Amino acid sequence: MEGAAQANGKDKILLAYSGGLDTSVAIHWLKEKYGCDVVAVTIDVGQSDDLKDAMRRAKSIGASRAWVVDAKKEFVENYVLPALKANALYEGNYPLSTAIARPLMVRKLVEMAKRLDATSIAHGCTGKGNDQVRFEVSIMALAPEMDIIAPTRDWGMSREEEIAYAKQHNIPIPVTVDAPYSIDESIWGRAVECGVLEDPWAEPPEDIFQWTKGMDGSPDFPEYVEIGFVRGKPETLNGARLDLLALITKLNEIAGNNGVGRIDHIENRLVGIKSREVYEAPAAITLIKAHQDLESLVMTKDLLHYKKIVEQHYSDLVYNGLWFSPLREALDAFVDKTQELVTGTVRLKLFKGSAVVVGRESPFSLYNASLSTYAKGDEFDHSAAKGFIYVWGLPLKIGSIVKAKGEGNGATNEAAVGEESASTCK
Repeated sequence: MEGAAQANGKDKILLAYSGGLDTSVAIHWLKEKYGCDVVAVTIDVGQSDDLKDAMRRAKSIGASRAWVVDAKKEFVENYVLPALKANALYEGNYPLSTAIARPLMVRKLVEMAKRLDATSIAHGCTGKGNDQVRFEVSIMALAPEMDIIAPTRDWGMSREEEIAYAKQHNIPIPVTVDAPYSIDESIWGRAVECGVLEDPWAEPPEDIFQWTKGMDGSPDFPEYVEIGFVRGKPETLNGARLDLLALITKLNEIAGNNGVGRIDHIENRLVGIKSREVYEAPAAITLIKAHQDLESLVMTKDLLHYKKIVEQHYSDLVYNGLWFSPLREALDAFVDKTQELVTGTVRLKLFKGSAVVVGRESPFSLYNASLSTYAKGDEFDHSAAKGFIYVWGLPLKIGSIVKAKGEGNGATNEAAVGEESASTCK
């Protein structure tokens, strides 16, 4: 691409370094191709990897400098929280754990590139993934003057060829031919792909899961959790007040121990292909379920139904790499307005992979027991129902009468035409 062609002779290339196969190979490949310094930058959004070790490996491969930027708190407050308020689930399943991390990473990369006078940013995304779009569109939005290099897209190597390249050049990598998984993590979720997972019929092997226990390994008794929300933000877990980062971290542990948060689905990528995606998102799935349920308790019907339409558009927009668009900002303003009364507590039962809401309460609850009950004390005016039904169904009743009259006239006219034709034939 144009950015790659222009990179020759540049002093520094800033590489978004994950420590995985693609970006580890990229350090050596970039130095070999462009003959310039490669600065490896890892944005910490809650990965479970040893990032200090990843930095040591980056320098051993050939990076001139290696940095870790701790962005966990900023990630949960400015990216995860808006997505949670929007109940963001792409295609109803995926809580966008990777998608919402990319714009934050790009913001930090751009800041670092400007500080170090680097004029090119490289990433390790493939040519048929969504992340290449998220990285590059976000860079275009924040630093339109910056050149972009995509080694994994440009070099044309298969995953097996990458592993062979790494061995040839003594590049330490965290994968093997037998376990060639591509893994991406943030505190909001863990994504696993490649290898046997590319067969949509094959059951994911148990060894790919690290955050969640399977049916055999999870407890044989349910565990209950209570999550307290204030204006749509989770602030307490089982009565203890925690900051959002600590709450998500703790809930990942609790829900994951009960097997909650495994997702295995066929996903429609932005680039036009279907892919089989496997995720672990214990806290994300639990919190979104709780948040959705609380909204159903405090929101009016029309607002709740309209917000669900907005949630789908929001999820699609973020998945498609348009976090920095004016539309996302406008949708966030709408969503924030809807959260004014989303305050209360939700109780969930966690058991063998399921998270089921079993109780909810709020000072702004629209649930009125005296109107809903069928027991003694019912205050609903049953006599009003007849008139309501008459008015509600009147348009359908009139329409049905008119339609029947039209069909009757049609039958009469057809009979008349038939008689006239018969008379003419005589």
